[in-house]
This record gives sequence, structure tokens and C-alpha cells, in this order.
Amino acid sequence: MSETTEFHIEIGTRDASPDGAEKAARFAAEAGFSGLQLTETQHDPFIGCALAAREAKRAGRDIRVSTAIAVAFARNPMTVAMAANDVHLAAEGRFALGLGSQVQAHIEKRFSMPWSAPVPRMREFIAALRAIWHAWETGERLQVRGEHYQHTLMSPVFDPGPNPHGNPPIWLAGVGAAMTRLAGEAADGFVAHAFTTREYLAEVSVPALAKGRTRSALTEPVKLIALPFVIVASDAAARAKQEAAVRQQIAFYASTPAYRPVMELHGWDETADRLHDASRRGEWREMAALVDDDMLDAFAVAGTPAEVREGLRARFAGLADTVCVNAPDAADPADIAALVTR
Repeated sequence: MSETTEFHIEIGTRDASPDGAEKAARFAAEAGFSGLQLTETQHDPFIGCALAAREAKRAGRDIRVSTAIAVAFARNPMTVAMAANDVHLAAEGRFALGLGSQVQAHIEKRFSMPWSAPVPRMREFIAALRAIWHAWETGERLQVRGEHYQHTLMSPVFDPGPNPHGNPPIWLAGVGAAMTRLAGEAADGFVAHAFTTREYLAEVSVPALAKGRTRSALTEPVKLIALPFVIVASDAAARAKQEAAVRQQIAFYASTPAYRPVMELHGWDETADRLHDASRRGEWREMAALVDDDMLDAFAVAGTPAEVREGLRARFAGLADTVCVNAPDAADPADIAALVTR
């Protein structure tokens, strides 16, 4: 963990391309971050994680790499088990498999994959992953016979055998209470969406995780990985430029019905309605003006590097195991690097 906080500080990158992942890994290693998280948007995060792990090692420091997140339902448990196993090998045991469900429209219309009740499907998906890894580790017969997934064939030629580094931890992303309970039940870690406040984490997410853990065969406490918005700069003008970008991001998420429970907890129901209506009219640029200062402060940690370090500590100490910094593109790399000390 960082010398100045009670949690690991990692960094995220929006560019998960091969070149982008390697560049981000080099920066993370040299700056002293504990890890690098790659999200699946325009590139495959598994390829990026494998390249990032090797690049960080070349830069002289071993860091954790993770998919936070990869879209589970765009794939099946066998393809994910194989990809995660290979990345864990490339990372020499420093990989975390972060999974998310995505939403129905993307699964069906972008990936052309089946959709059903996401929580039961995800429970079965994770169980199948663990069963596949167990079969490779022990040589026992593969017997996954579920409602959504059936994996009953594993010929020796396709069996990679046990991973010398063990199996990677599984993280599950969620916002709603049901998926969060499943993270407590079935996963090793919970990835809190960027559109999450400390109040929502403390009042909704943490109790849901604890409830899920009471149903679990896992004995270790579930780890919480926070991904807050960060606005960091040494001068006010630079912070203002970043602030505009973050207000736009918050407005986008706040307009989405799936994230409405966060807005409702804070009494921002009317703002959620206005943002949703504006999004349906395509008024994306105008929406940022509806994000007032109270809302910005609830979702983002802002200030100089020293102020952001203290703000992250105040918000997440005693709550999160890992905090992943996701700063706007306009942020100065020197200010981002100043968030951690070696």
C-alpha cells in the first residue's frame, strides 16, 4: 500500500490499446502506483493487461494489472477462463479479473449474445469459471451443467494444467443492491462504479456486500475497489478545465435509469428526471449545467495533488482496499504522479 494512505492507489487508463496499455503501465510503474486497471471500451482489455504486465516489469517494478472491467456476457466462461489464465501467467500472478454485466442493449445489439436476468446468469458464470480452473488444477472431470452454461468436455490437448501462480482473484462490478450482494457472495472483490458516492457505498454497497458474504463459501473479506472521479491540478485554471469534463461525465451517468438509486439516495430525483429527458432529446452538451457543485463534490475529489491525496484518504480510508485514480485527459501527468509517493 502507499506510504501515505490506508489503501492501494492504482491508476486507470481510457486507452487500452496495445500501445496505450504499455505506456500507462510504464507511467504507473515509474510513478509508484500499485497497479493499472483497464476497461473494455474500444480495445480488448486482456491483451492490454498482458502487455502492461510485461512493460511494467521492464520498467523495473511489478504492479498488479486488472480488467476493471471486462464484459462477461460478451463472452462465455471458457473463453474468459482461458484469457484470464494466460494473462495471470504473463503477469506472473499479479492479475485480477474484473467482470461486469453491461446492459441488455449492448449485449444483444452490439455483441449479439443472449441476455437474461443478469444476477442469476452472473452467479452461474462465476461458478463455471471456478469449476473450469478447478478442473485444470486437479485433472478432475469438468461438469458444469447450469441453466445458462454447460461445460462438460475438456480433452487433455485443450487442458493447460494448473497455473503455477494459482488462479486470479475475481472482481465483480455493480451499482444495484442485487449485483452487489452477488459480489459479496461469489467474488473476491467488488468494483464500485465511478458514479458512486461515499454515502452510497456506506449505506447501500457495504451492507449488501456483507449480506452476500453470509451466503458465501469464501472465507476472506470481500475487497472494495473504488474508482472515483479525480480533478487534480496545481492551478485553478487547469482544475476548471478538468471540472468541465467531469461534470459532463457525471451528467451522462446521472441520466441513466440504471444509476438512479444513487441519485435518489441524495434526493436528486428531479435532477435525474431532467437529465434523462435531456439525454432523450440529445442535449448532451447542455446537460453538464445541471450538475451543481454539491453533486460534483459528492462524486469527485478535487484540488492540488496534496489536497486530492487528503481527500481520497478522508473519503475511502477504512472503506476501500484499493482506490483507482481516473483523471481527465487534461490532467498533467506530473500532478497525477504526485498523488503517490514511493
